[in-house]
Amino acid sequence: MKIVSETGSRNAAVEKLIAEAFGPDRFEKTVYRLRDGIEAEASLSLVALDKGEVVGTLRFWPIEIEGGVPALLLGPLVTAPERQGEGIGSRLMKAGLARAAEQGHRIVVLVGDEPYYRRFGFTRALARRLELPGWVDPARFLARELVSGALSGVAGMIGRPGQGAVPADGKVRQAA
Repeated sequence: MKIVSETGSRNAAVEKLIAEAFGPDRFEKTVYRLRDGIEAEASLSLVALDKGEVVGTLRFWPIEIEGGVPALLLGPLVTAPERQGEGIGSRLMKAGLARAAEQGHRIVVLVGDEPYYRRFGFTRALARRLELPGWVDPARFLARELVSGALSGVAGMIGRPGQGAVPADGKVRQAA
């Protein structure tokens, strides 16, 4: 198995994995509305390949924390159901976070299970001063600093880069 950059030729296989994992209701979730209309970071969009078949995927999206602080939104992380438990997700996470750090990114946020993501450095405590523009279970809203202290003094609403927050109704509010 190898971890490589996602390319357009693999997009259909990636979308199929994501649809199978999260279903059609995924588009109603806050993080999907936040990502709508922006492109994933191509250099950080990864797939796990085994014998040419996509068996896992990870994407990162550019976001901005109130006050113009750039960050990344991680997700989705998906492993093919028949391959779960083989460490594919862990390999994708380690590769993605290493690339993000190498590229100079400082902050990553996600919505997910803290017991799983804690091993990669994500905690609820680091996200406590941040807000998403819609409802999420607060216990599942996590953050990680890729640079120690990157979240020191950072607080506020998360939005799209240069566009401001996306309220619960999905309409973009322009930053003041």
